[in-house]
Amino acid sequence: MGSETLGNKHRAKVIMVQGTMSNAGKSVIAAGLCRIFSDDGYKVAPFKSQNMALNSYITSEGLEMGRAQVMQAECARIEPKAIMNPILLKPTSDVGSQVIVNGQVIGNMKAMEYFRHKKDYVKDIMAAFDELSEMVDIIVIEGAGSPVEMNLKKDDIVNMGLAQMLDVPVLLVGDIDRGGVFAQLLGTLDLFDENERERVKGVIVNKFRGDARLFDDGIKILEERGRTKVVGVVPYMKVKLDDEDSLSERFDNKEVKAFDIAVLRLGHISNFTDFDTFEQMEDVSVRYVFEVRDLGNPDMIIVPGSKNTIADLRAIKENGLADAVVRKASEGCCIFGICGGYQMLGKEISDPHGVEEGGSIEGLGLLPVTTVLKKEKVRTNYTGSVVGATGVLAGIEGSAVKGYEIHMGKTEPCDGVNDSGLIEFTSAGTGYCQENVYGTYIHGFFDKKEIASEIVRKVADSKGKKVSTESVTDYEDFKDSQYDLLAKGLRESLDMDYIYEIMGIKR
Repeated sequence: MGSETLGNKHRAKVIMVQGTMSNAGKSVIAAGLCRIFSDDGYKVAPFKSQNMALNSYITSEGLEMGRAQVMQAECARIEPKAIMNPILLKPTSDVGSQVIVNGQVIGNMKAMEYFRHKKDYVKDIMAAFDELSEMVDIIVIEGAGSPVEMNLKKDDIVNMGLAQMLDVPVLLVGDIDRGGVFAQLLGTLDLFDENERERVKGVIVNKFRGDARLFDDGIKILEERGRTKVVGVVPYMKVKLDDEDSLSERFDNKEVKAFDIAVLRLGHISNFTDFDTFEQMEDVSVRYVFEVRDLGNPDMIIVPGSKNTIADLRAIKENGLADAVVRKASEGCCIFGICGGYQMLGKEISDPHGVEEGGSIEGLGLLPVTTVLKKEKVRTNYTGSVVGATGVLAGIEGSAVKGYEIHMGKTEPCDGVNDSGLIEFTSAGTGYCQENVYGTYIHGFFDKKEIASEIVRKVADSKGKKVSTESVTDYEDFKDSQYDLLAKGLRESLDMDYIYEIMGIKR
């Protein structure tokens, strides 16, 4: 750990990053601090007491946690643990979520029911934090949304409520790119009570475009009116990181390149980071499509994971995307389904236990398989291979696959399909394919450059296209390079000496 001292060897030092609103950049700032502290020789871990997100991950222990804390753990060079995100809420509808505590599903709750019981989980949060604090030197805590949602403050367990329980210093992040950064930061500070305001040791102006010296007067205004330090003006950095929620800028991409991939933008889309490897390829576009008119003529269509597969399947039937996908499949387009998307490609999804909505729904009928939703969630890491592949992908058999499963259903071939051309796609019965349609439960299937590149090459060749995939690297290596870029940008723009000082670390 170098010559620095932590002072208290029995409890980790802590910094908390809160934001003026969702997507202000607190996840990214927290991640960058994790990498900086790790680079400086400390053992560091992220923590977020309560996270609402559809992007999740399965740990080596088979427990579920939010993807943002996984990204931060990777920045910190530490194995992701569910105690880094003790409460995960995965929305299943506009008014309800699946509630996961320390990696285990405890059930679905309506919003009002969860709010009534929220304080009951404080003991789980504190136990997770205490366990984590015994493992590391520094903990970087991320808040959620805005810390001054006045109707929710009295029951807060993720922003200032948590900061006060743990007695930790806070940095407040505002997003200048979206405008109104003075109102964001000064308004938030003004809505804090005096004890909360004293806990804020500095503010960060995030996503600044252009010459930061042009904001010198802005710094003076913020420091005078906010009565706190501007710890840094962080530039708008074009780093590609695992996104946490649907505010992701990737959903706005409309550019069509030489090789075009259309991903259905489902209402409850989950784990959309599955397709990040393709975004490295200069000749490949990844577009998220909400309506039929935006589908165009893609080279490949991906039906992604979903937290409410039946509702999303019904929605794409109603808006015409389901028929459009079936039509494209009949024209020879390469169709991929991952997890919930794989279930949708089958003949039928039934929900006898009311896991989602109950009843059953007819699938797209592109694969002769059926799915039954089960009460118990499958949560497991996966190491296997492509067993066989039909259509244009014939020849990728034997490719190693590493990822994870996270789903409520069991999918099996229909009776009497032996002569239909259906073959096992990914090992251990995790996926099947037929002609140009492929389905698998494995998240991370495309992470290895060999698989992603070979799929693009084979589909492109079948269409007489020349597409370069030379720029792609394994997703793990690519992510690590992005973490280093993030840390470099933050170190250059933040007063790190001051941050160490307010954490009580002598350097």
